[in-house]
Amino acid sequence: MFASKSTRGFYDSAIHDSMPSDVVQISSTLHAELLLAESGGKIIEWNDDGYPIAVDPPPASREELAVVERIWRDQQLSETDGVVARHRDEQESGMETSLGSTKYSELQAYRQALRNWPEVSEFPLIEHRPAAPSWLEEQIH
Repeated sequence: MFASKSTRGFYDSAIHDSMPSDVVQISSTLHAELLLAESGGKIIEWNDDGYPIAVDPPPASREELAVVERIWRDQQLSETDGVVARHRDEQESGMETSLGSTKYSELQAYRQALRNWPEVSEFPLIEHRPAAPSWLEEQIH
């Protein structure tokens, strides 16, 4: 096996007729270890001498975390839309509601916290996400 820093790729002489001029020879064991590390979340970088190594990826930027958190927030709101619609439909038809007024108020407070989440000083830290009411999961699925 061979590795090229310039292309960030691996080459096998049994498959590749030509290779970049900067290839270095590596063992098939090292190649397998690198691919295994990559599948476990590491990234492959190259040392100055041209040999590949597995390293931890850089931490996500605040902007990247914010994008992820907005997607999560939007998904939570979307998943609870049906619960709100069902409650309102039951109310309008004069039926007994599935949630009751206390749970419905808790749900609306949660949804408001989700909407406000990007404005909170702890945003986008996952450990500070708004907490869903404990009973909500059974209502969604």
